[in-house]
Amino acid sequence: MKDAMFTVPINPESFIKNVKVELETRSATGSSGKDPKFKEAGKEELKLDFILDGTGTMEGYFAKKNATVSESLAGFLKCVNDIVPETHRPPFLIIFWGSEIKFSCVLSSADINHTLFDPKGFPIRVKISATFVGYNSPEAQKALSKINSPDLTHYKKIDASDRLDLATYHIYNDSKYFLQIAKVNNLVSTRNLKANTNIYFPPFDKNENNG
Repeated sequence: MKDAMFTVPINPESFIKNVKVELETRSATGSSGKDPKFKEAGKEELKLDFILDGTGTMEGYFAKKNATVSESLAGFLKCVNDIVPETHRPPFLIIFWGSEIKFSCVLSSADINHTLFDPKGFPIRVKISATFVGYNSPEAQKALSKINSPDLTHYKKIDASDRLDLATYHIYNDSKYFLQIAKVNNLVSTRNLKANTNIYFPPFDKNENNG
């Protein structure tokens, strides 16, 4: 099964990382309080709030051309929640956000709030509050290793919302090599990428000067 990818059309409104520590509490001898004893490190959580918008009024919003809010929402749910036939469970996920987040996880919950509608009743704005639980499965580690491997040749079909620096980061785990990628693909601009173009990400020496 081909790996799915969903790109949030605009930066999330916020993200919250929650780290838990599991404790056993018992009363200490001669004390009215409880003695917290470390049990185990709990699962890390990541909470993201973001918007899918079809009004055309949000500055900096990049969606797939002609995609409705309902189609974007279906794409998100397919990526994070559809049952994978091979494993009979929802998919293992890797969330990227710039250089701040690279989080192996599974979806725990998603609250989907339809907040705005067109005259025919179709949603034109949806707010999603999604919670993901950290999960370092062998499958997730294998996927992460595959994504970050500089020793493999990668190809990516560019959407109108894609950025070369982010695509480079996803492949090589570092965005600073995007000028090298632009050079080998004979790109005139690193910002205005032509939709449906196949970008070639070759193996290369990370010690090579990328200037």
